[in-house]
Parts: sequence; C-alpha cells; structure tokens
Amino acid sequence: MTKHIFSFLALGDSYTIGEAIPLYESFPYQTVQLLRKANLHFHAPEIVAKTGWTTAELAEHILHTKLNEHYDFVTLLIGVNNQYRGQSTDEYREQFSSLLQQAIKFSGGHKNHVVVLSIPDWGATPFAEGRNRQEIASQIDLFNKINKEESDKQQVRYIDITPITRKVPNDASLVAADGLHPSGKMYGEWAALLAKMIEQELK
Repeated sequence: MTKHIFSFLALGDSYTIGEAIPLYESFPYQTVQLLRKANLHFHAPEIVAKTGWTTAELAEHILHTKLNEHYDFVTLLIGVNNQYRGQSTDEYREQFSSLLQQAIKFSGGHKNHVVVLSIPDWGATPFAEGRNRQEIASQIDLFNKINKEESDKQQVRYIDITPITRKVPNDASLVAADGLHPSGKMYGEWAALLAKMIEQELK
C-alpha cells in the first residue's frame, strides 16, 4: 500500500516566503521539516506569496496561477501591506474573507486543515526606528482583530504569532539582517506551533 504524502499550500506575502533569509528557513519549510521528523510524509510546501503583496494582489495572483485543485493543508498570512499602505480595514475584511473562502476551497472544505496566522508587528523591528511604534502596534492589532473574527466566522484554525514578533526589542536574533523581517529562529517558533497543530489534526 502506498503511503499518503501530504500537500501544503502557503498563501501570503514576505512573511511566507521568508524575505531576507534562505527559503528553507521560512516557516512553511521549517514546518514541513518538523512534520517529516515526526514521521509524517509531506511534499515540499507550495508557496504563493511575494514581498509587498496586499490582500488584493494575492487574490489577483491566485486567479492567474495554476494550482492544484486540492491541498491537505493551507495557511494564510496576509495584511501587513494593507496596514503599511494605509488601506481601509473594511476593504481588508472583505478581501480577507474572500481569500479565506478560497483557502477552504483549496483544502477540499476541510476547515480544520486551514490555518490563519496573525500579522507580525513590524513596529517592533529596528526598521521602525523613528516611527510611532505604538500607533503601528494598535493598527496591527486592529487588522488582526478582523482576521481573527473572519477566521472564527468561517471556523478555521488560527495561530497568534504577533506576541512572538514583539519580542524583537529584547532579542535581536529574532530579526533578519534587513532589520525588518523575521530570522530563521523566529520562523522556527511559528513553525513549531503550526507543526504541532497539523500533527494533532493527523493523529
């Protein structure tokens, strides 16, 4: 009997591709490495993400990308660029909700196999030096409140990684050399949470 090899689709932006670090240190790749160590067979993750993408740009790209009809697990992490560009929260809610419905469709309707990750707080990074960090944090919280509400509404899984990203001022090793994006070490923390959730789902 052939063993099932699980597939994993990761949708997002720079935080999904692991901007400024090697691809294998990104959270989708580290998650798969952890799952393989747990004796779960996974293909390399398929990633649809690009630095700078907003919800609208991700949605547009999905339309023009040839993807499989079905994946065993799907993650969605999107919204930081909506916040960064000062886009409206109402627009974010509508577009995020639509992306989430697509993610559920990609999972074959298995809502427990869709995981939303919260938006990191880039205001805690060296890149935000001289900006109003408190204002950035409260805006990120507002966008995360929306994606959490939509996740609950559509009954998918949710991981709040934002508190991890706020540890950067006390631990420089959590940020990449560009002073903005997470390091492989921080992604490792996200991956541990995600892998544990997936493992529990499969056992």
